[in-house]
Amino acid sequence: MAIIKEIVQQTHNRFLNIFELKVRRKNGSEGSYFVASRAEKPEGIECARHTVKPDGVIIYAVTSDREKVLLVKQYRYPIDTYVYELPAGLVDPGEDYRTAAVREVHEETGLHFTPIDVDPMYEKPRYMTVGMTDECCACVYGYIDGELSTDYMEATEEIVPLLVDREEAVRILREERVAAPCAYHIERFAVEKEPFAYMQQG
Repeated sequence: MAIIKEIVQQTHNRFLNIFELKVRRKNGSEGSYFVASRAEKPEGIECARHTVKPDGVIIYAVTSDREKVLLVKQYRYPIDTYVYELPAGLVDPGEDYRTAAVREVHEETGLHFTPIDVDPMYEKPRYMTVGMTDECCACVYGYIDGELSTDYMEATEEIVPLLVDREEAVRILREERVAAPCAYHIERFAVEKEPFAYMQQG
């Protein structure tokens, strides 16, 4: 197995940093591997602390009648256009990820989010793009109510909140740019009348 010999911080930003890992590969050769991380210091990156924690949260929320799913259409700099996503955001220091989910839904969409209890397996933090980052996100599931609003959004965010039915979900999957976590969830939403039924299966 490869060995990480040293972690060298390359940037010093608040929300995202680049770290150079000085490594010895399994064949004995040495080199560098660059990792993006939410950590602010080398000891915060997962390969240094060796524990899993949710940096962020992704929210899969539907209306109480189960006929619409909550999405956001957000401008993203890396692709210089809008992409369809599930509501999501970072977990603040000391904040429970479920609390973060409620907060993020309200900030991005104006709606009130009520999480449901599911097997912890479904909320377990998962890696986003593990070949380039140690970022982990937990997924929280539940129901939304209220009226869509952009009044609580940060001034720098370019987000359009949407309530999407199954027909529109299929169109989005066929025709639009969609983030992977969003696509995986609305693929199921498009064909299943009970969005959370699979979480109750033995």
